[in-house]
Amino acid sequence: QVQLVESGGGLVQDGGSLRLSCEVSGIILMLNAMGWYRQAPGKQRELVGTITSGGSTNYADSVKGRFTISRDNAKKAVYLQMNRLKPEDTAADYCSAQITYWNGRVPHTDDYWGQGTQVTVSS
Repeated sequence: QVQLVESGGGLVQDGGSLRLSCEVSGIILMLNAMGWYRQAPGKQRELVGTITSGGSTNYADSVKGRFTISRDNAKKAVYLQMNRLKPEDTAADYCSAQITYWNGRVPHTDDYWGQGTQVTVSS
């Protein structure tokens, strides 16, 4: 069974840094685009950034220049390095991945989500 397991959230002061990790478990054929999203209390989930299988990245304007997404295909993992954190970055962060796997008959592609990890930035 394919799962995404996140780690690395926590409490940090304004201006601090955190690094989130997300690892894919289970047998897969291909790890396609991956990304990070976040949801603050009372707000809708929003995109933080994405990374293609080839390593091309895209970021929300609010995090450009502060956050960096990277991936390690051999480890089936995606990372989010967050620098110069601000109180408005406080949210539950979720990783996502588009994964191709063998469903017993044919290759099948689905989107998967992690369970979320809380990031809290104090002022």
